[in-house]
Amino acid sequence: QLQASGGGLVQPGGSLRLSCVASGFALDYYAIGWVRRAPGKQREGVASFRKGDRTTYYADSVKGRFTISRDNTNTTVYLQMNSLKPEDTAVYYCAAAPTVDDAVFTKKFLFDYWGQGTQVTVSS
Repeated sequence: QLQASGGGLVQPGGSLRLSCVASGFALDYYAIGWVRRAPGKQREGVASFRKGDRTTYYADSVKGRFTISRDNTNTTVYLQMNSLKPEDTAVYYCAAAPTVDDAVFTKKFLFDYWGQGTQVTVSS
């Protein structure tokens, strides 16, 4: 399973770090990353690691502001979010899929595991 945490209320320009702890499966065999869903908008793949070579993907909307990383124990994935904007407001989910298909985080969103979601609100 995946357990996400770290959301909250932050002012525009602020920062947050989301965490996603994986248990019961080995991250090395999965693509893992973050998907967000804002009210009235389609879900969007935000950032991810490709299965195997760990190539990173970032949505154009977050490039240069968000960074995905993972810890040395290979059980936790982070999303460092800087220079947050009101349009980043959404529920953020971590998700994992046993595939090298990059489209899983851009089009398909077919995951074996979903975290429970954590709310990020950017507002003054």
